[in-house]
Amino acid sequence: MINLIEINQKVEIDLGEAAQDAGVYAFNSLRSAIESIKNGIAANLVTLPINKKTIQSENFEFPGHTEYLAAEFGVDHFMMILMSDELRMGVVTGHIPLKEVSGALSSDLIKDKVEVLRATLTEDFGISKPKIAILGLNPHSGDDGLLGSEEKDIIIPVIEDYASRGELVIGPYSADAFFGNSNYKQFDAVLAMYHDQGLIPFKQLSFSKGTNYTAGLPIIRTSPDHGTAFDIAGQGKGDPSSLLQAIFSLHTLYNRRLEYFELKKNPLNFMKHKREKFSIGIPNLK
Repeated sequence: MINLIEINQKVEIDLGEAAQDAGVYAFNSLRSAIESIKNGIAANLVTLPINKKTIQSENFEFPGHTEYLAAEFGVDHFMMILMSDELRMGVVTGHIPLKEVSGALSSDLIKDKVEVLRATLTEDFGISKPKIAILGLNPHSGDDGLLGSEEKDIIIPVIEDYASRGELVIGPYSADAFFGNSNYKQFDAVLAMYHDQGLIPFKQLSFSKGTNYTAGLPIIRTSPDHGTAFDIAGQGKGDPSSLLQAIFSLHTLYNRRLEYFELKKNPLNFMKHKREKFSIGIPNLK
């Protein structure tokens, strides 16, 4: 059964054309969904692509869903993760201009994102000791300072700190070679320094099969890994694969999170329940 919530608003649109009224409608739909979650009517959220320009208003002054949802749920530590069967990709800086990336980076920010990534890999993906690759910012990861100092000054100290505690946070890797020789297959997740550094290889490998997931929220939120696709609107060329994957991924992630916290809360009772649930036909070994 599908439950629908009526948004009492009529919108006149031309297919493939951005419209301010459509932006207002998109925001009202998102607002209604969040209120449903906060009121206990719904548990989690799958969002569809928005036009980041037409949705802007005094109620929505954010670069995208991710930042808006973090504000709505009072979360300071969060990150965008693109996930597929081939790769899990997180980003340190998200929707900011490229010229601002270097100035935005700090060891504390990278460590914050690593912690969010480690937590979600453990709680939502069921990986007890995650192995994370860190990409460098500059070409060839700075070539020992020749092509930039961010690696030596900001990124490497974070990696060394995790190494000193026995955590599998490894790098920095030069992004071109890292994906060119398929090093990503050796890791549970990859952390890129900026949006396109991570999303270009991800979409090359997994476009239409990937899911955008917001880590760090108290709910599970997923979305397709593509935008509004105005260029093909009304032409019958749309591919629902990524939307379907976002729905399936939400279900899987939600169940894994429930299982993780059930195990953490009372492992003895949980294992008793699991034995009772799956012991049909298994002989008593006492």
